[in-house]
Amino acid sequence: MWDPTSYLRYGDERSRPFHDLLARVAAERPRTVVDLGCGPGHLTATLPARWPTARVVGLDSSAEMLAAATRSRVEFAVADVRTWAPGADIDVVVCNAVLQWVPGHEELLLRWARELEPGCWLAVQVPGNFDAASHRALREVAEAPRWRHLVADLRRTAPVRDAAGYADLLTGANCAVDAWETTYVHLLPAPSGATDHPVLSWLEGTALRPFQAALGGEGTDWDDFRAALNERLVEAYPVRHGLVQFPFHRVFFVARTGARQ
Repeated sequence: MWDPTSYLRYGDERSRPFHDLLARVAAERPRTVVDLGCGPGHLTATLPARWPTARVVGLDSSAEMLAAATRSRVEFAVADVRTWAPGADIDVVVCNAVLQWVPGHEELLLRWARELEPGCWLAVQVPGNFDAASHRALREVAEAPRWRHLVADLRRTAPVRDAAGYADLLTGANCAVDAWETTYVHLLPAPSGATDHPVLSWLEGTALRPFQAALGGEGTDWDDFRAALNERLVEAYPVRHGLVQFPFHRVFFVARTGARQ
């Protein structure tokens, strides 16, 4: 289902939250750093420079994503975040833009907090834009009678908490927590004469992947679904000065295990 080319179409914009998240991790000489849901691994590949003595591991459930990964100084493997368990030598766990896809991920976070040794770092970022115009438009199109029965299980509302909610969850698990929220205003180029709206192109790298898989790809219901969504996005995000302003809200939290004893 996942396509590294589509995902990396806006690589700079998607990369910034990862670096903002890691800036709040104060680990000095971790033994092992794990990037859960590492995707194509381009961000994981930056971690050895940050921690040159650490073993760096990138895990993802998509073999297609990992096929695009650069393996210099990083170990990559296929793994499911839902069943992954930290080993005894892991000091930093990074999980960037993954848990919004995992129902009940709060229990997963609590398990990781229990299983990691005291003093370990858990750094997480999730999109918090599920009430944005882009997602409202997606839900409206998905609710049309033509597609409702095909994509009923994919119409999500808000699968994540806010920063305060995650802080409450993990302080209750005896972690010291740094939690915050940020809205990035991405300025997406909108070339004159282009058929596809830039926000549609953005969504095709993430939120639209399950819909495309369910509707059958090109030459099927997907083409009409995509066109209907494109029309709504043109109205919701007008082009100004050759650019589309695309506000994107994100939720961050960094927890240090056993730090409240």
